[in-house]
Amino acid sequence: MGKESLKRGTGVKQFIKVFLIALVIFTGIGIPFHWTFRSAAEAPVFGESESNLLNEMSPLYDASSPFFEAFEDKQRVNILLLGVNTGLTDTIILASFDMKAKHVDLISVPRDTYYKRPGYNLPAQMKINAAYQKEPVNTARAVSDILLGMPIHYYAVVTYEGVSNIVEAMGGVPMDIPFTMKYIDRYDKPPLKIYIKEGPQVLDGEHAVQFLRFRHANKGSGYKSYPEGDIGRVKAQQEFMKSAFKQMMSFKLPQITKEIFKNVDSDITLDMSLKIAKEALGMSPENIETYMMPNKPDPEPPYYVYPQSEEIADMLTQIYSIEAPEESDKTTDGKKDETKHETKMVLDSGGL
Repeated sequence: MGKESLKRGTGVKQFIKVFLIALVIFTGIGIPFHWTFRSAAEAPVFGESESNLLNEMSPLYDASSPFFEAFEDKQRVNILLLGVNTGLTDTIILASFDMKAKHVDLISVPRDTYYKRPGYNLPAQMKINAAYQKEPVNTARAVSDILLGMPIHYYAVVTYEGVSNIVEAMGGVPMDIPFTMKYIDRYDKPPLKIYIKEGPQVLDGEHAVQFLRFRHANKGSGYKSYPEGDIGRVKAQQEFMKSAFKQMMSFKLPQITKEIFKNVDSDITLDMSLKIAKEALGMSPENIETYMMPNKPDPEPPYYVYPQSEEIADMLTQIYSIEAPEESDKTTDGKKDETKHETKMVLDSGGL
């Protein structure tokens, strides 16, 4: 599965701040924060938003999905996190918080994931990163489709400029760079120049963006690339997220929050934020997991990453089988039961 526990230190009570703030360090689009009290409970925490997934997607509950019952029954809120560059989504992560079980799952979807849309036939258009077109709902529908109808309730979007501003506000992000990263793309607008030396260091805003964007070195340059291409970059982004979590918890969050509000676009409401905060207070530090969307990369151009539906079903089975402690740790006589309970769901692998 490639999942991996994200262990945090103290400060679990600040989870809501970390969940809505630290995660969007490298996801979402920047607009000025203008708070209104038009309807406090329904107002977006990050200010007015052009899109609203709950209205536009309803949210998606595909009755034909083998997970329909689990999607309906689980008390989960799913937030799509997007990192946008020149109209394309370079980073796609679905953050799923089970408020009853107090558990968070982060599913990374590679930007080169193959996703065919009617009327779009060019190779570059058949990658999921091209679905965005300045409308978060477009990517939300694509991700939900690939993840077998998994509902998506809210989104958060940030540009690379926003990432740089936020990282600067938090004093940089410590990283151990596995090899010297060097890449130049003079045709990008503006030209992209990446150069980060190998070894442990604290990445400032500019170099954090370079790290998140790096996939491979220029051909013939003699510098190293990720052996797995975009999959390698996604794994590196997950490592960046871990370090960002730790860095966030070591700082006073109010000063960082101000910069977040300036650089993030999200439709999550104050009412939902308060609900998440209430349920997150008793979370265990072990209850955050990361996943890579099961895939099969094509080594030939245009390097599509093909979703593997049967393995995605296995991943969702694992995610949606998590039970709240009071339901899974005790039997009817009150004694601890080591047997793991699984959410009732019908899996017909022949239909995937």
